[in-house]
Amino acid sequence: MKYLLFPFSILYGIITDIRNYLYNKGFWKETSFNIPIINVGNLTVGGTGKSPHVEYLIRLLKSKYIIATLSRGYGRKTKGFIIANSSATARTIGDEPYQFYQKFKDEIDVIVGEDRVGAVCAILDQMPDIELVILDDAFQHRPIKPSLNILLMDYSRPIYEDFTFPSGRLRERRHGAERADIVIVTKCPEEITYRNVESVRKGLRPYSKEKTSFFFTKILYGKPQNCRFEEGKLDLQKVILLSGIANPKPFEEYAKKHFEVVSHLIFSDHHDFTEKDLVKISTKKIPILMTEKDMVKFIPFFNHPLLKDISLFYLPIEIDFVNIKMKTEFDRLIFEEVRSSIKR
Repeated sequence: MKYLLFPFSILYGIITDIRNYLYNKGFWKETSFNIPIINVGNLTVGGTGKSPHVEYLIRLLKSKYIIATLSRGYGRKTKGFIIANSSATARTIGDEPYQFYQKFKDEIDVIVGEDRVGAVCAILDQMPDIELVILDDAFQHRPIKPSLNILLMDYSRPIYEDFTFPSGRLRERRHGAERADIVIVTKCPEEITYRNVESVRKGLRPYSKEKTSFFFTKILYGKPQNCRFEEGKLDLQKVILLSGIANPKPFEEYAKKHFEVVSHLIFSDHHDFTEKDLVKISTKKIPILMTEKDMVKFIPFFNHPLLKDISLFYLPIEIDFVNIKMKTEFDRLIFEEVRSSIKR
């Protein structure tokens, strides 16, 4: 089937090439702004770990700058420009922006808007104190010219071994990576070696700018947290996993190392949970362990009668660099780029 779809991938790649050419040559306009705009995105459809990397940047920068995140708000049931407030939900602003809001609502502003240029203009008009905007998932959104373009790539799905949609998972052809100032290889194994790192760098070099910086990160799983903030410990013997993310494999692999996994209820990425889903979830009186991203979508059902006798937990995640030297260099580079963008 993959090979049958390959001609369509060639056509899709040509279309995206023409689009990028028109932007690169100035036939289509890219808008720059007088505050730093950091974009975090990917070439691959879903599952590269954008949210925890955006959160890393927030933690890194929030003590020094007044920050807003700007997302499209994928999967939300609303439209237009929205500044998250206490009435926000995953349905009104999208699951990932709502996750940002839940964690950082007293420290940053979380905003959604499908028209990114219009949204940044609205931020500058309505929120003049904002000093820096972090764009979530806008690598293919060419109407905005970011100050810093960060491209994420899953270690287990390298772009140099992939193809454009529909025979592959790339949103555009591999050389789109040339727009990246920084490439972060995500979800690296704990035992990654220097040889592994150099092999990936070698694979990426033909598709990157000469000055592109490469970094490698891994997932750090925290202790399971009680969704209802109740007292009590997770039954370490048995859990049912629940996930509605693009790539649930790392979550499942980690859970199987630490718990007895009875089953894994897998939903599509950005799945909007309904009462019908609760019937599947409530059939066995076994603790549910879900991803952090799914937890924020599940909030309306925490106290649903079908789940009253079931313990609900989520597994928080963060990212870390594979070594301290790489982390130090990344942090230095980010602060340097932000300061230079402000001066410009």
